[in-house]
Amino acid sequence: MTPIPLTPETEALARRLVWFEEPAEALADPIRFVAYALECATHEDITVLRAHITDADIREALDVAPPGIIGPRSWAYWNARMGRYPAPRVPTHPVPSDALVSTIDAKYGCVPNAGCRWFVAAM
Repeated sequence: MTPIPLTPETEALARRLVWFEEPAEALADPIRFVAYALECATHEDITVLRAHITDADIREALDVAPPGIIGPRSWAYWNARMGRYPAPRVPTHPVPSDALVSTIDAKYGCVPNAGCRWFVAAM
């Protein structure tokens, strides 16, 4: 993917979309940044971003988007916009095995059935 330059416009965009990082850090990983944009950006934000990325860049970002950034609705929309219908499956985090969960529970002193099953219970 083409690097996204740090300009006043992209800096403002990065501050809004990836508010928890400095703009230079957010723009350093363009695929991850575009994934956040595909999920959260307004039409005006996308117009600014499109001055720096192509359809091929968007397709690449969709192909290797980190799990958990693009939600199902945005995923379906952007894949359809890129001519991919039906959309492939949304990237997801792998579900950890029971052995891994038990190892982590033991490491952190969790007692089974005491609400320590952290993220597995949500899946």
